[in-house]
Amino acid sequence: MKIHEYQAKNILKQYGVAVPRGEMVESREAADAAAKRLFEAGATGVVVKAQIHAGGRGKGGGVKIAKSVAEAAELASKILGMTLVTHQTGPEGRVVRRLLIEETLPIERELYLGIVIDRAQARPVFMASAAGGMEIEQVAAENPAAILKEYIDPGMGLEAFQARKLAFALGIKAQQINQAVQFMTGLYRAFEETDSSLMEINPFITCTDGRLFALDAKMNFDDNAMFRHPSLCELRDVTEEDPLEVEASKYNLNYIKLDGNVGCMVNGAGLAMATMDIIKYAGGMPANFLDVGGGANADQVTHAFEILLSDKNVKAVLINIFGGILRVDTLATGVVEAARKTHIQLPIVLRLEGTNVEAGREILQQSGLNFIVAETMKDAAEKVVAAASA
Repeated sequence: MKIHEYQAKNILKQYGVAVPRGEMVESREAADAAAKRLFEAGATGVVVKAQIHAGGRGKGGGVKIAKSVAEAAELASKILGMTLVTHQTGPEGRVVRRLLIEETLPIERELYLGIVIDRAQARPVFMASAAGGMEIEQVAAENPAAILKEYIDPGMGLEAFQARKLAFALGIKAQQINQAVQFMTGLYRAFEETDSSLMEINPFITCTDGRLFALDAKMNFDDNAMFRHPSLCELRDVTEEDPLEVEASKYNLNYIKLDGNVGCMVNGAGLAMATMDIIKYAGGMPANFLDVGGGANADQVTHAFEILLSDKNVKAVLINIFGGILRVDTLATGVVEAARKTHIQLPIVLRLEGTNVEAGREILQQSGLNFIVAETMKDAAEKVVAAASA
């Protein structure tokens, strides 16, 4: 689950991480009032920042500096409601519904801090770089040595010596080291205690007056741990998510929309990845990742089918099921119900194996619907790609 910058900063403040003073607003009038309060509190300028779940907002025109209350209100009226296009939104962009009005700071240096789970090492890694303000992927591609790493023992957490090591390597001044250690320790505590899957502070800034701040903040959370954090679940902004993915989440379905025209419905993430690979190998492009899971019932399968077909780009459907926990006859019942309910006209290719496979095939045959049955994954991929191209 992703959250907005202003939400991430509110969380970080609870862990003692310094963030600029600011307020989230949803109207020009609120922006005017927020800017006025900041100027009255001593700010020399304010930043008007679009709040969307995507990076590159500044390059897209979603981050502007104002030197007065009137200018902040004017910028807010221009940015609110705009469709902001960045390299992460895609050409369709995202509509800006919220802004963060924040004080400007006397920036001396822009650095980078980040925490992710390193799957190969099976533990968190704390990353730092002097190349703050840049896309970390670009830094990693062009100069991997510029990214410093400290692997963290989950039982110990980020230790003070590791934070000092990173701070000195970043060239932080001696008088700022203790402040930097507290900053990094707070970041890791927030990461661990909220079950984050990613945290980025880009840029992490040093100021001319010696203070350190998280000028930007990004936090993603592990969906599987959200049952432990009901307060974090309330931060979810479904307007920032694909409507089909939101609908799928209501039924505990794992769905991700892609750019192709072959709809896929599979049980099991590994089989889903293999299915998408073999579709591409056959010359096609998958339109989605859709894993109904090992324990899906007929109702879930029906909803999964309806979501899959809601994508207007889908020209043919491949259902690839290995029945273990999910019985093939249960899947077949759901597919037939969904096909009748949606009056589907698209070709549907099925490759079924596993528990009750013969009963499942009989259900399909007796349905009177025009299903294409394949024997192997290769056969299924070739048939569905040909059907999508017809």
